[in-house]
Amino acid sequence: MPRINIKGGVWRNTEDEILKAAVMKYGKNQWARIASLLHRKSDKQCKARWYEWLDPSVKKTEWSREEDEKLLHLAKLMPTQWRTIAPIVGRTANQCLERYEYLLDKAQNIDMSSRDDPRRLRPGEIDPTPETKPARPDPVDMDEDELEMLSEARARLANTQGKKAKRKARERQLEIARRMAMMQKRRELRAAGLASTIAPLVNKNVFIDYNREIPFEKQPPKGFHDTSREFPESKPINFDRLRLGDIEKEPFMEREKRERKKDAERQAKRLESDLPGALLAREKDSGEPVVKRSKLVLPAPQISDLELENLVKVGQAGENAMRMALEDSRSDAVATQTLLSEYHKGGGNDSTFATPLHLLAKTPQIGTDTIIQEAQNILALQQVQTPLKGGDNTELSTGVVNIVGATPQTRHLPTPNILLPNQLAANTPFRTPQVGATPGGPNDVMSQTPRRDYLNINEADSMEGPQTMSATSLQKKLARLPQPKNNFEISMPDEAELDATEQAEASDSAAEGTSAHVADQAEVDREAAEARKAAADAAWAKRSQALRRGLPRPTAVNNAVLRPPPSTPAEELSLSDLQKAEELIKKEMLTMLHYDSLHNPPSTLLADLSRNTDGKLLSAMAQKKRLQQVNTTHEAFLRDSPYEEFSDDSLAQAAAAIEAETAVVRSAMGHGEVSGEAYARVWEECLAQVLHLPQHHRFTRANLVPKAERVSAAERRLEMLRGLMAEEAKKAARQEKRLSILLGGYQSRAQTLIKAIQESVEQIEQSQIELTSLEHLRQQEIGAVVRRTEMLKVDVERQRSRETQLQNTYAQMARLREDQMAEVGKIYENAPTPPQASLRVDTEEPEEETQNDLGGWTTIQQSDEELVEERNVGAQTDPLPLPETIQVGRVREFNVDLDQED
Repeated sequence: MPRINIKGGVWRNTEDEILKAAVMKYGKNQWARIASLLHRKSDKQCKARWYEWLDPSVKKTEWSREEDEKLLHLAKLMPTQWRTIAPIVGRTANQCLERYEYLLDKAQNIDMSSRDDPRRLRPGEIDPTPETKPARPDPVDMDEDELEMLSEARARLANTQGKKAKRKARERQLEIARRMAMMQKRRELRAAGLASTIAPLVNKNVFIDYNREIPFEKQPPKGFHDTSREFPESKPINFDRLRLGDIEKEPFMEREKRERKKDAERQAKRLESDLPGALLAREKDSGEPVVKRSKLVLPAPQISDLELENLVKVGQAGENAMRMALEDSRSDAVATQTLLSEYHKGGGNDSTFATPLHLLAKTPQIGTDTIIQEAQNILALQQVQTPLKGGDNTELSTGVVNIVGATPQTRHLPTPNILLPNQLAANTPFRTPQVGATPGGPNDVMSQTPRRDYLNINEADSMEGPQTMSATSLQKKLARLPQPKNNFEISMPDEAELDATEQAEASDSAAEGTSAHVADQAEVDREAAEARKAAADAAWAKRSQALRRGLPRPTAVNNAVLRPPPSTPAEELSLSDLQKAEELIKKEMLTMLHYDSLHNPPSTLLADLSRNTDGKLLSAMAQKKRLQQVNTTHEAFLRDSPYEEFSDDSLAQAAAAIEAETAVVRSAMGHGEVSGEAYARVWEECLAQVLHLPQHHRFTRANLVPKAERVSAAERRLEMLRGLMAEEAKKAARQEKRLSILLGGYQSRAQTLIKAIQESVEQIEQSQIELTSLEHLRQQEIGAVVRRTEMLKVDVERQRSRETQLQNTYAQMARLREDQMAEVGKIYENAPTPPQASLRVDTEEPEEETQNDLGGWTTIQQSDEELVEERNVGAQTDPLPLPETIQVGRVREFNVDLDQED
């Protein structure tokens, strides 16, 4: 499978430098040609790297408050349109996005440096935007691809003399030679006393003046005969003499090479003869100014120590006078407290300084952090619920930024000059307008009087003035904008061009498919490693089973198990076939033991060789000699009995023969399957019968030695076990100490987390108890709600019936009132003589009493409109004479006292 090279990744210093040089040569439009210099980057990645990091116009400084306000405001107007916001703010789109997320995290009090931040790259993750990160340092040992890329870029970027440049240079040389020849000719004619008849060059692109010349005019020949043959014929121009080799006696490249060689020789001679001068010239050529370090000279203090002491004394005297005046005066002496205000106490913590803060000229601080408030407003707008739920709108902090247009108006705060006291003294505080350092911005610099204006001298609105742009000038500027032009042209390619393009792509793909495959070096190395691993596995499979299974092996091989070789033929014939076979098996076993000990020594070999027979530790030199002796013994035995390598087929046949013989013996002797427990029990019993004799340095059976030797062997074994236990205890102590240092922080962290988990479990249990209680309360409330609902329904029904009854009563009374009013009207109309009427104005008791037919009084309540209507009706018929003493006003009720006839 061919190796796939995916372009991209982290940018390095060499790649950045190559990209800068390529942009200087090819410009910012030929990104494909620029990307051909960088083997690991594409044209899009090169363009993104230039515009996101390497462009000199990219700002990498800290963000200012004005930029943050502008970014937040534009993000609110145009959310997620970072490519549109970036040029307005003056940063790149990625910088705007990162700063916007930083401000939102800061508004939420989120730790941006936390490891749980999802925007942080985890180990193994790929950076999606490597173009916006600083370049990584170059490795000390570059690979061949990087070195080849550097050499190719150096060769291509150094070739500044292209075809066009050479042609331009040749034309310049020709022009110079022609001008010099013309100047020499004129000089010679002038020296000979002849007037120069060489006319200056005339522009060939001159139009014909038809007023002075005749177009296509043909002059008639002079005389009667043709004399053109008498003039000599001009020879054709020999263009071979106009070659570059004829014009330039020495080629440009050779001349440049010769001059470069001369410069190198001159520089080498100067370094040998005048080294300081050469170094100084090199510093001058590098452009770094050589400036001698001078002493730091500070100006003299404007206020001496004596003047400071006088100021302190004056202040203390004023404070003492004010304290004495307040103590001697009465408790209600308001005038004294007003005139002797404590001016030394300004706002904030001024009293903690020797010089009060309100006496120092400084740039005023803005009241609130507008950036944090604007970020909180954006977060509130992002977390708004659906309008279908209703409710109040999201509360936003108003008046955060003064918005005049698409961008917020910046608040430039000029710093006052503390070295110009006359300027502050000449201006009346809060009377003379202060002009800020930036025109058009709000004037936030306040004078010193308002802050200590305890006498209320200044007015609050004395400095209010127009600081915004007028609507007329804004309309004029908008009127000068060009009108939009919605003109579009769409050109479709021809079908022939599309077919040709498809055929070309098909031919390219076919050519790529038939090209020869070149194996990658990584694949070759991997195949070689796999072959070596397979060979090692095959060789390991042929080793002894004791080595493959990791079984314990003796550190010293005992060759005494073999019989001594027979000295006579009779002794050799006395051995049976079984004894001969046993000797062959023993010999092969010893050969395998020597071979395994030489090539794969047991793990206990060094421990056994490091101690003497008495148990003392040997020196390193002695251990090395003993190890060499052991290896020499193994090699000597293997020279006499070499180790043979058998094929896989031979080993398989031997294993099959052993299995067949085992089956025959098992069936003949009636043996069954042996379990693992039985095998382990027999092994332990056999091992318990083996005893090591330290005096004889050999193993034997325990029942064949006397009791004293058995006791000494047990004591020796006990000492060995105690020594091993002491060594293991030391190792464990060192390991424990190292782990305590290494894992101490994790242990403390684990204890903290365990405690936090226990607290969380307790909180969960408490919350579970509360939840159970609330669930029980909810069940109780569900049953109680039904009862309350029934009671409320009964009350509502009772109220409804009562209201219906009252409405019926009201309707009856209203009809009765209408009938009585009708009767009163009839009586009033049928009266023969005008009765004495009295109109009483009463605004507190809006009721009217009238005597009924039975001699009683009936209360009638009327509205103002009904009274006016009845008065108008009475005026149309026979108006009643009213006393002149009645005042016209708002009539609330009137009493009519009529004499009723029987």
